[in-house]
Amino acid sequence: MGLPGIASVERDTGIGKDTLRVWERRYGFPCPLRDAQGERAYPLEQVQRLRLLKRLLDRGHRPGRVVPAGLEELESLLKQPMAKSAAPSPLMPGADLEAFVDLLRAHRIDALKHLLSQTLLRLGLGDFVMSVVAPLTTRVGDLWMQGELQVFEEHVYTEALQQVMRQAVQAIPPQALQAQPRVLLTTLPGEPHGLGLLMVEALLALEGCPCVSLGVQTPQQELPQAARAHGADIVALSFTGLLSTGVVQKAMRALRAELPPGMVLWAGGSSPVLRRGSGMEGVLYITELADLAPQLRQWRKQHLADAQAAP
Repeated sequence: MGLPGIASVERDTGIGKDTLRVWERRYGFPCPLRDAQGERAYPLEQVQRLRLLKRLLDRGHRPGRVVPAGLEELESLLKQPMAKSAAPSPLMPGADLEAFVDLLRAHRIDALKHLLSQTLLRLGLGDFVMSVVAPLTTRVGDLWMQGELQVFEEHVYTEALQQVMRQAVQAIPPQALQAQPRVLLTTLPGEPHGLGLLMVEALLALEGCPCVSLGVQTPQQELPQAARAHGADIVALSFTGLLSTGVVQKAMRALRAELPPGMVLWAGGSSPVLRRGSGMEGVLYITELADLAPQLRQWRKQHLADAQAAP
């Protein structure tokens, strides 16, 4: 079996092909070999280093700082406490994230769910998502990438967290979910991770938005019909980097063409393509959870202005 090519590395790491080529020219890494056809072929140790780089970029590190760094330095950076974009909650210092990890490593799942639930009660749902769920999920992913957690342990974590968060969202009184916009949430085939969707649903619900979640991997051709059936104002998709840049852009163009002009299309997540901006009218790329509330306020402001301007 040959070494992976650039398309395979893009799918594996979530780093776009264009970015890989730019790094190769600018920083001298990655340094791919060439196969019999002259195409790039990446040694597996370089792919592993690229995975670590993606994790660090998602944490906010700059490419110029980490791409030239060696493997040991990257691993050291991953072990450092993650900086938060918002002020840390006094009830949940970043160091306490390791308490959740310790329970996961010990396979004490009931205790893990209890600690998650108690922390949610102390912080409230919004702070819980921003100050605990987001960095903890990154931490668990880091440990899996470093080989310190098994796949089944990551799956157990995801299932436990989904149970706790789903209960919290369902506990929000229905009368509190009466404000526009109405949001349809899902992922496309090839994007099997739904934790991001649940985090977004929780934050939107706190803003009074009724949400309809279709779960993950909804066939693209069914989305326009589903959006109309549920009276959606916004269709929100989550991308983690598993799909290539070309696939994401093609899907967004096709969906935008099929959805009604007044229905907005949002794409969020950690996929590198989202950081470039959509360049399409009626399509918004959101890369940070903290941007949800401002974008929601902007939608409501525009919606109100359009309603007042209508004859």
